[in-house]
Amino acid sequence: MSTTKPLPSTDRAGAAQLRAALLAADFTADGLLDLLGAPAYAALARSETVPAVRATRGDGALETLVRLFLLQDALPHARVAQALPLEGAVAQGWLTEDGGRVRATVDVRPYGGPDGEDWFIVSDLGCAVGGASGIGSKDEGVVLGVGGASTTLAGITVRRPVASALDLGTGSGVQALHLAQHATRVTATDLNPRALRIAALTLALSDAPEAELREGSLFEPVKDETYDLIVSNPPFVISPGARLTYRDGGMGGDDLCRSLVQEAGERLNEGGYAQFLANWQHVEGEDWQERLRSWVPRGCDAWIVQREVQDITQYAELWLRDAGDHRTDPGQYAARYDAWLDEFEARKVRAVGFGWITLRKSEAAVQGDPSITVEEWPHPVEQPLGEVVDAHFARVDHLRAHDDAALLAGHFVLAEGVVQEQVGLPGAEDPEHVVLRQHRGMRRATKVDTIGAGFAGVCDGSMSAGRILDAIAQLVGEDPVQLRDRTPAQIRLLVEQGFLEPR
Repeated sequence: MSTTKPLPSTDRAGAAQLRAALLAADFTADGLLDLLGAPAYAALARSETVPAVRATRGDGALETLVRLFLLQDALPHARVAQALPLEGAVAQGWLTEDGGRVRATVDVRPYGGPDGEDWFIVSDLGCAVGGASGIGSKDEGVVLGVGGASTTLAGITVRRPVASALDLGTGSGVQALHLAQHATRVTATDLNPRALRIAALTLALSDAPEAELREGSLFEPVKDETYDLIVSNPPFVISPGARLTYRDGGMGGDDLCRSLVQEAGERLNEGGYAQFLANWQHVEGEDWQERLRSWVPRGCDAWIVQREVQDITQYAELWLRDAGDHRTDPGQYAARYDAWLDEFEARKVRAVGFGWITLRKSEAAVQGDPSITVEEWPHPVEQPLGEVVDAHFARVDHLRAHDDAALLAGHFVLAEGVVQEQVGLPGAEDPEHVVLRQHRGMRRATKVDTIGAGFAGVCDGSMSAGRILDAIAQLVGEDPVQLRDRTPAQIRLLVEQGFLEPR
């Protein structure tokens, strides 16, 4: 079934009038938190509405707007007219009136920008939050609002000022909204024309610059144009068929994500980034890391992080619930479950990984010396990570440009938020091992020997790495030449993982 319900006008004057009324009533992310309280606010993000209903029993303007746009209640004409300019909102198509009762035509959800901006994300009714609730998501053409995947991608995106940016598969326009804050020109594409219209509404209601909206699949709408930044939260779900446009790739296995990554290289300008969320198959007899390495296009460095792995039964159940199939006839649910498992077994897929893929176009990679890091890190991180991603590739450039001799001549500083932990039996004279742990960014932890721990602790940028090692050698009674020979590999690891930063 395809969604054909009419959408509001993208007229900016009408959107500005509605925006003013929403802000006047404090219909913002902070306003909602104050009204609902943290538990009800969090429940609403899980598509659980009962706590929000209980918190909006009053008849104030904010309660009215929550009931209207978030809970999608039908409210009396007089009540809505007190909260916003009703005639204009109806004329513009944001609201519809029947028998003296007023309803919203779309979900409008407050969304706080990274610098405190009051934004609004527009989506189809009942589709404000993705995930396992499955509310409204059986319709093929629905456009979802902001969810965990959207905020994850927004958080890892490098936010340097750029001339041109592309949001591929824009959906409700969340990424385009972020891009509009630091890109001179934003292009947003989607296979679903309804999504393009809703993205325009999101930008208009958020008072953000307009984006160039283009209809089509993958890179087809932009042909051979190039960009400084490309982002995509694509329909990455690996499923039998393409039943739901907003999530199912429509290609075999993980071919959509692979194609997206492989084709991105030639659309990037020098130094440009392409950042994606993706799913990938863990195939029997195949190294998943090597599989992903093969996706990286020529001319690009890459940092790929696997955040989660699910076996094929967990994966099938997650996305069957996402579509609400668990609420259908048990026989139909079982048949669809069987179809997912048949598809995976035919491809010898044993599990599915989820994570982030970042590409960067670099001259070194163009010349045949790419840096490709594929790792698994399922632990908590500190968002936003855009600066961490940018710093990762800066360190890659530094390490690539410095051989061991140059590395030892360099100066380093211990990164902010790094602490040392000693692990061993209580009362033991010496620790079994030493762990360096980050309290910022990726929040990594890595084991080091006593030399590595001592070296990191002394790094304040005042002495070269070689001089520090010479001092350590004198203290521990080691041959300084041998220490210089064996330590650069450990220094490189500490720099690569962000524990040490080149001065």
